[in-house]
Amino acid sequence: MFAIIMKIKEFIKKNAYTILLLLLVSFFSLDIQAAGPPGPPGGGGGPGCWPPPCVPIDGGLSLLLLAGVAYGGKKTYDISKDKKADL
Repeated sequence: MFAIIMKIKEFIKKNAYTILLLLLVSFFSLDIQAAGPPGPPGGGGGPGCWPPPCVPIDGGLSLLLLAGVAYGGKKTYDISKDKKADL
């Protein structure tokens, strides 16, 4: 019996961060599961999303896409520039 308790203590010491992370994730996932059902679909003059207030993500998403394309272009230009310098 004592050997089993020592093995459990050893296991907890080795995996303390993993156990803590799993406990935190399971604790916060309870809030997500407790969210109410979505509102009625369409109809009426209500907001286009549920629950209000609606969060616009389109403006930030297009700017993020534009920044990604610019960053990729810069990286491609730098790599081609380095290849030309090596030759």
